[in-house]
Order: sequence, then structure tokens, then C-alpha cells
Amino acid sequence: MSSLAGKTVLVTGASKGIGAATAHAVINAGARLIAHYGNDRTGAEKATSFASDGQVTLLSADFSDIDAVDAFWSQALKAADGYIDVLVNNAGIMPQTGGIEDPIETWEEAWSHSIAVNLHAPARLLRHAVRCWLKAEKTGSVISIGSWVTTRGTSNPGAIAYAGSKAAIAAATKTVARNYADRGILAFVIAPGVVRTQMSVDSAAKTGGEQAVTATLPMGEWIPPSEIADTVVFLAEGRARHLTGATIDLNGAAYIR
Repeated sequence: MSSLAGKTVLVTGASKGIGAATAHAVINAGARLIAHYGNDRTGAEKATSFASDGQVTLLSADFSDIDAVDAFWSQALKAADGYIDVLVNNAGIMPQTGGIEDPIETWEEAWSHSIAVNLHAPARLLRHAVRCWLKAEKTGSVISIGSWVTTRGTSNPGAIAYAGSKAAIAAATKTVARNYADRGILAFVIAPGVVRTQMSVDSAAKTGGEQAVTATLPMGEWIPPSEIADTVVFLAEGRARHLTGATIDLNGAAYIR
């Protein structure tokens, strides 16, 4: 039997990068998948194209609009026949400008957009999920895809809003873990280092380029998104209940704490 057979998993930002890899892994593990995408339906379709008939539902939502987030949850819950076992909060943005030395208008735009997409939207989904589990008196899991910048800061000065918003949703996820563990609700943060995604490529361009970034990594390579995806599946299985509240570092020994 597949490891996630019988479970419904919601993955946000499933059209590219870590989200697309996670969607792929969740399908392979036998779960029913609700896959969110922003405006890249083609990417979401590509990531889930091999699924069995009826195994995947694709839903679009603009996470900068909190009303759209609420509507998305309602649609997802309906598609899942009223119950979602695992919420994977992956969708996020990383503005490359908006640092301390940039104009105040750029700073304000970066912060407002980052807080909306990286914090307010996933926090609202987290709230919906936990309230659903409590009402049904059932268990569930939240898995937040964070970043090593939440504890070490970022070397990209333009990404300060990204770092701040990611740190905030990580803290919110840990708060769920501490307060609802006795009711079987689990919450985890995965904190990757430099992952082979377009977001990381764009960030590297601001900090000396890919070669310069790679030179700082003990393993000499960027993390494949599939490794984060495989970790999501492991956590979603529910076999590591006492890991709840943990931050799982995936950075190839580039940042050890």
C-alpha cells in the first residue's frame, strides 16, 4: 500500500519548484491531492499530469487577496469531501528589491506583498485547517516550508521582507504545535538552504552569482526540490508524531545550529 493512501493533502504553490516536486511526491505516495497554483496552470498540470483519474484537483487563488484565500479553502474543502488531512504551506514570494538602501516606496511594496503572501495567506489557511480538525475532533498535520533565513538572516539585502515574513509563519506553525499536540494536531517547519529553484537563482544573482553561492556550500551543490518533497511525505505519513514542533534543516551542513 502507498504510504499516503487514504489521505488528502493540500499543497500550495504546486506549479513550480518545491511545490511541484511535492505535488509529484504526494501523488506517488498515493494521496488525494488538492494542488494550488497562482496563475501558472500549465506548471500545475505538468507537475500532476501522471496522476490517476480523480486523484488531483487543481485550484487557482491569488494569495495576495485574503478573501481569495478564504474562498480557496472553501473550494478545497468541498473538493476533499469535507476533510483535508495535511496542509503543506509552500507558496511564497521573494522580492529581490526592497532592502534598507532601496527607496521607501520599493521597501513598502516588498513588505506589504511579502506579508500578504508569505504570512497572512498561509496563516489563514493554517487557521482554517486547525479549526476544521478541532470541530471534527480529528487529527491533522501542518507542514510549513520555511527557509534557513528565518534563523540566520539572508545575505541578500533585498530579501529582508522575505526573511521576516518566513520567520513569522514559522513561529505561527510552532505555536500550533505547542498548543494542539494533545489533540493529535501536528505541525512542522522544513527549513531548506539553497534549493535548485528559479527563486534561488534570482537571489544568487544578487549575491555574486551561482558559482559564488555554490562555493559556500560544504557539499558543493544546491538542494534538489525532490529532497524537500520526500521529507514532506515522511512527515505527512504521521509516523514521527513526537517530531511535532521541530524545524527540520535541509542545507547540506551549510548552516548547523
